[in-house]
Amino acid sequence: MSCGNPHETDCRTVLETVYSYLDGEIDHEMRHRIAHHLTECAPCLSQFEIEELVKALVRRSCTATTCSGEIKERIMASIQAARTGVQTSTAEGLTS
Repeated sequence: MSCGNPHETDCRTVLETVYSYLDGEIDHEMRHRIAHHLTECAPCLSQFEIEELVKALVRRSCTATTCSGEIKERIMASIQAARTGVQTSTAEGLTS
């Protein structure tokens, strides 16, 4: 995607790094370059806003679910069994 206008940071780079930008996983200089690009480029800003909304929706949807202590114990036992290569009776319900 490109708006057709020349930018210091091209549209492709901005869109490829949108999640790293949203997660704060890029250095200060690149963060500044992307923020500047978004002030100049309406198509990239629009795509950025969509990705920001999707990320917020996923975060909200994924954090609302909790499980019982019993399920947590079974999951942890299954993980431990997988690490050691031994199947325990507690993990049997989760392993195939």
